[in-house]
Amino acid sequence: MKIIDLLQKNTMMLSFEVFPPKTESSFESVREATEEIAKLHPSFMSVTYGAGGGTSRYTLDIAKRIKEKHGVPSLAHLTCVSSTKETVKERIDQIRRAGICNVMALRGDIPAELAGADRSTWNYHYAIDLVRELKEANPDFCIGGACYPEIHPESANQKEDIRRLREKVEAGCDFLTTQMFFDNNLLYNFLYKIREAGITVPIIPGIMPITNANQVARAIQLSGSFMPQRFKSLVDRFGGDSAAMKQAGIAYATDQIIDLYANGIYNVHVYSMNKPDVAEKIQSNLSDILGK
Repeated sequence: MKIIDLLQKNTMMLSFEVFPPKTESSFESVREATEEIAKLHPSFMSVTYGAGGGTSRYTLDIAKRIKEKHGVPSLAHLTCVSSTKETVKERIDQIRRAGICNVMALRGDIPAELAGADRSTWNYHYAIDLVRELKEANPDFCIGGACYPEIHPESANQKEDIRRLREKVEAGCDFLTTQMFFDNNLLYNFLYKIREAGITVPIIPGIMPITNANQVARAIQLSGSFMPQRFKSLVDRFGGDSAAMKQAGIAYATDQIIDLYANGIYNVHVYSMNKPDVAEKIQSNLSDILGK
């Protein structure tokens, strides 16, 4: 099933993101974790893609298994940074052969070893290049893209960010998923601005449950997310107790999601970090709301 068809149902839904293993030796443990999450029967699951395509085959293995064994619609991530046209074409063919119709088109992080490289000869500079290629390769693909409620780290300002986002949508994105955020007011303000700019595709908020204090610095590094005082106080109070921090982090994420639903958002995507217990607890906290 296409993600866009799910999003048009206007019923409250919860989906989860998982990531593939970095090495073959950890494949089984990661596969087991992703399948435990699939057993929760979320509305769909997205499977990330390693930098430079290093874990691409695992992405498809997991996405295909989720779809075929558990009947959960899967969304396969695909990145293009530093890739050749031939490599991307082969990846697209693999996605098609796997029977996956939903693709998350991302530029991807630039590998550390290429940080200072000359990018002028690269085939892909932005996600929009990949969106166009996916649309040309298979007009039937359902294509997702990323957006930033605060601002993309490489954008000069939010106005420029939204202009580029509109171009990406016009190129063929069917829906957008946000980067993590910890203050829902940032999302509501962002939604107002992009709707004013003529971006009308569905927006799926992305929520990251912070279940240990060490995740905070990593989350800020990855997204530059604003941490509200309420969240900082939570970490200060419970960060030294792993069990208490986990419970508090799940409660904070649950509260964010309930507020989103209460304010007219129908679909929320949770960055599960491959933690079935966290995914299960959040879904359980929302069971009556979701009718599960």
